[in-house]
Amino acid sequence: MWGKNWKSIEKLSCPGSSECLPCRNQVASGSVDAAKDSAVQWLSCDVCVEESKTCKCNLKDVEHHAGANSSFLHAVINMVGMLIGLGQLSTPYALENGGWASAFLLVGLGVISAYSSHLLGKCIDKNPKSKNYTDIGQHAFGMRGRVIAATFIYMEIFMALVSYTISLHDNLSTVFLGTHLGLTWTGLSTSQLLTVIAVLVALPSLWLRDLSSISFLSTGGILMSLLIFVTVACTAIFGGVKANHSIPALQLRNIPSISGLYIFSFAGHIVFPNIHRAMKDPSKFTKVSIVSFSLVTILYTALAFMGAKLFGPEVNSQITLSMPRNLVITKVALWATVLTPMTKYALEFAPFAMHLEHHLPYSMKSRTKMIIRGGVGSFLLLAILALALCVPYFEYVLGLTGSLVSVGICIIFPCAFYIKIFWAQISKPLLILNLILIATGSFLGVSGTMSSLKLLVRNLQKK
Repeated sequence: MWGKNWKSIEKLSCPGSSECLPCRNQVASGSVDAAKDSAVQWLSCDVCVEESKTCKCNLKDVEHHAGANSSFLHAVINMVGMLIGLGQLSTPYALENGGWASAFLLVGLGVISAYSSHLLGKCIDKNPKSKNYTDIGQHAFGMRGRVIAATFIYMEIFMALVSYTISLHDNLSTVFLGTHLGLTWTGLSTSQLLTVIAVLVALPSLWLRDLSSISFLSTGGILMSLLIFVTVACTAIFGGVKANHSIPALQLRNIPSISGLYIFSFAGHIVFPNIHRAMKDPSKFTKVSIVSFSLVTILYTALAFMGAKLFGPEVNSQITLSMPRNLVITKVALWATVLTPMTKYALEFAPFAMHLEHHLPYSMKSRTKMIIRGGVGSFLLLAILALALCVPYFEYVLGLTGSLVSVGICIIFPCAFYIKIFWAQISKPLLILNLILIATGSFLGVSGTMSSLKLLVRNLQKK
């Protein structure tokens, strides 16, 4: 998704010396750290005095213009690709448990998330130097805003990858149902061993440095997500499963826990500033948000009703696990769900890897940086694997992620950033609207976090 816009960092020789340290330091202290679609070039020094090591350098920031080659359609595809993912698996379960009236909450959150995406675009327009989500946080609230935004971003990445790994484990155990590896001495079940093997297969992708090398994984993830939707539709049309289950009107007691599942489905705001900066015409970013969220909301709502009508109270927290196992399309759906997490690991880790590398000493060799980056990423992924195997409750972990972290990134923070940055210009009705959205997001976040934690702890105690 970002690979097309990533440019390598070039170093041109300094005519006055073989190495111009002040120039190097000036570039190294730049903004390469989380800009997925940017480029920073070293231009030659006009003067480099050996004795004093002082330079008069012409640095050219080509960050936005070099990467601003994304058309309207390309931006829509990128945004839809970022939004569609793990969340779609749980929408039928959420609708069945919340009642058909909870679809209004799903659609409402889609509208709110599209609006907050628009606010992020406005914040970038206000300060073009903002290159990513954390820069917007810093522009609004200083270093404290940057730290809080970064903390939530890394929490979301970590918790989302735990959910991906749980999904990988659940679907692998269904794909290889009845299979025995005969490695009982490891103390792991067959499904756990298969999950370990799958994660180890995906592990080398964390060592790739250039995002263009892993951008194809993002495309694969989009195709897998669309394939899952098609297979569920085929189950309804050709699978012999009748969509005759009735959906409860409203189950109010379940709304807090399912709200996190709905919110997570629209989590993608950490990348939207990069999509904005990559557009040839950033003024169309709001239209991109409207089109993208409309398409995704329609897909989620259709899948939610289709799954709930097909399987009723027996619907699983992952729709693929409810499909008849004797059908070929079910096997296709299961394998698509297995491959989806494996395409996400490298791309989800990319922001962290880039931030880590930026803080390594510039004098360090690139090979050493690669070893450190890959080693840290591998360690974290193995920690995520261990946690996922210990807490195999997909819906509760996903709901907790949405309520605890995603609601802040998707709703609360964009509204707060906008109010702070545009305080002198914002109208009273708009101020009230944003304050209401912050209060709504906070309520859903607190109630959803408490509900998901309670259910998770209860199931862990039973286990």
